[in-house]
This record gives sequence, C-alpha cells and structure tokens, in this order.
Amino acid sequence: MVTADTIRTVVGIIGNIISGCLFLSPVPTFVEIWKKGSVEQYSAVPYMATLMNCMVWTLYGLPMVHPHSFLVVSINGGGCVIEMIYVTLFFLYSHRTRRLTLFLCLFSQLIFLTLLSILTFTSIHDVNKRSAVVGTICVIFNVAMYASPLSVMKLVMKTKSVEYMPFSLSLASFGNGVAWTTYSLIPFDPFMAIPNGIGTTFSVAQLILYATYYKSTKRQITARNAKGVGEVNLSEVVVGNNDQDPNNINKIGVVPHGL
Repeated sequence: MVTADTIRTVVGIIGNIISGCLFLSPVPTFVEIWKKGSVEQYSAVPYMATLMNCMVWTLYGLPMVHPHSFLVVSINGGGCVIEMIYVTLFFLYSHRTRRLTLFLCLFSQLIFLTLLSILTFTSIHDVNKRSAVVGTICVIFNVAMYASPLSVMKLVMKTKSVEYMPFSLSLASFGNGVAWTTYSLIPFDPFMAIPNGIGTTFSVAQLILYATYYKSTKRQITARNAKGVGEVNLSEVVVGNNDQDPNNINKIGVVPHGL
C-alpha cells in the first residue's frame, strides 16, 4: 500500500525537477545578454527575489528548523548557487549606477539572512516556533518571488510585447507552483501552500499575457527587422568638382545605396 509519505516524497522529487527547470530556464536569456554584452531592458528584480527566496527556504528546511525537509534544502541550496550566477552576470553587463544598486540589494539580503539565522538559533529554542517564524518570512519572500515579474508584466501591457518576458520562465514558474502546492498538502503545510498557491495564480496571469501579446510581439519584431534592412546606406560617398561654383569648392555628394 502506498503511504502518504511515499506520495509526498515522489511529489517532492517532481517538484525538485521542475524547480531545477525553473532555475535553469533563463539560461538562453543570459546567453543572449552575454553575446550582446548588455542586459538591455531585462530586469534583475526576479532573480534577486528568487535568490532571497531560495536562501530563506534553505534556512527553513534545515533539520533544526523544520525536520524532514531534505528536498526543500537540496533544491533551494542549488537555486542559491544558480541565482548568484545570474546576479553576477547582471552585475557584469550593467552600467555603473545599476551595478551599485545590485550590490546594495545583495548586501542587504545577506545581512538580513545573517541576522535572521542568528536570532532563530539563539533566541528561539523550540523547533515548532522556529518553523513558524522562519516559515512566515518564507511566505513573504516566496510571494515576492512570484510577484516580482509584475514589473515586467506592466511593461508587457504598455508595449504590447512579451519580448522581455521569457515564456520558458513563466511556464516553469507555473509548473513549480503547482508541484509545490501539491507537496504542501501532504500533509498540509500552510507556509508552503499559501505562497505557492498565490504563485500559481501569478504564473497563470503571465501565461495569459503571453498568449494575448504573442502575435503583436512577432509583428513588432518583424517590423523592426524590416526597418533595419530598409535603412539608407550612406557608405558610398562621391567627391566631385562643381565647375559652376564661383569659388571652385569641392563638394561632397552622398549617394544612397540600397533604396
């Protein structure tokens, strides 16, 4: 007979796989950033939020905080490493002002996590209370992670383009929310159920936006590419002597090419 613990473990493993896909889904985006040498209009907010979320969930899953949560620790520990790589790339390919902002945000996050860890292990001596305190904070940051693309969603609605809202990230976020919501129900863990349920809703909203503006995005990209091809090429310059010029001045005539 299949027990609830077995089902929970299987769902947790599936959740780990989907979460891994979520963490790795921005790789094509960062390859593009690396090739162009610029982050362009991509936002660092989702990656900073995800990093903070992974750090607090790693703390939550420790045996002295919330026992029997190895799957939570393993995937979020790995997520910390991956998100740090993304944030580092943002730092390298951003302008100076943005670099300073990223540094201050990252420094603030590390200070917060350090203080939270110290207070958790020195001031709270009951495991259930530790779980409740850290779990509540996890809820806040998990919702922040799922809500972080709202700034990008606003840009999508304004420009009617999903060019800077990667579909792979939205889809992986949806699958991640569904998997961990299911995991949190066996047995019921409100600290995991609430944020992942909300996150699933946010992800559905992103997918709806993607479906709504996908065609208009294609038209914008096609129009932009066509404009680039049709631009005047000023590479051909002819220098001639104008005999009718009373000052006999050489004038430069520009001959457009490719019209």
